[in-house]
Amino acid sequence: MDYYKQFLVKPGSKVDLSKFDATAKDLCDDRKKAEKQTDALREEIQELQYQLYAERKRSLLVCLQGRDAAGKDGTIRHVFQAMNPQGCTVTSFKVPSTVEAEHDFLWRVHKVTPRKGHVAVFNRSHYEEVLVQRVHNMVPEDVWSKRYDQINNFEQLLVANQTHILKFYLHIDPEEQLDRFKKRLESPAKNWKISHADYSERPYWDEYTKAFEDALSKCSTENAPWFIIPGNRKWFRDFVVASILVQALKSFDMKFPEPTVDMDEIRKLYHAEVKKEKNGK
Repeated sequence: MDYYKQFLVKPGSKVDLSKFDATAKDLCDDRKKAEKQTDALREEIQELQYQLYAERKRSLLVCLQGRDAAGKDGTIRHVFQAMNPQGCTVTSFKVPSTVEAEHDFLWRVHKVTPRKGHVAVFNRSHYEEVLVQRVHNMVPEDVWSKRYDQINNFEQLLVANQTHILKFYLHIDPEEQLDRFKKRLESPAKNWKISHADYSERPYWDEYTKAFEDALSKCSTENAPWFIIPGNRKWFRDFVVASILVQALKSFDMKFPEPTVDMDEIRKLYHAEVKKEKNGK
């Protein structure tokens, strides 16, 4: 199945999240098979990232968005663990610092975008500026409403400079979110994840839905697409994200760079060293 097309938000389309099944059980119900395939995909991701790093002609930016407990951390842990940290960075966007707030809203984002050969993963992203700031009226509508075009222009600038962009919205339903909150309460290993925002944001579910729908509708472009990922079942979420990631990386048609040395000369030196080593013994 072509998961890239299956979960892609087509540019110009109007998103209605109520029409998206967060479980997607009709697409796959074989967990063991999916997990095995995810293992194989991680191996491909590792190889493709190595090629990206060696080629150094392009970069990849991955944005992960979703509600509290949607699985952003889990996706990073289970999918992007395959990547060599030498060429992959993860940035988590919290409340802007005083210095960040004194700049335009894209300033702190631009400086952590990936350089050529590298992958950058954003845990939340510049889209917070049309989500939480909109829902809680932190800025006037005539400010946040202009940010969709500003974001599109920013992303187009990155694309023009050979940064490929993939954006994943991890879609969970209210019942699944509450169940995950319960697990955080019951598991000492997850207590640290608990925050007051987990519950104080719940009454704004519908407002966030509208905000997400507008962001997905207005900012899914041909070169910086959004994907709506069914997130209730974590193993399926990981499988789909890994599948799309592999398909995108393969589409780059990457080539290993030519050697910068005379390979025949290096081979002669190598064989001379091997001969010397044998004679020494």
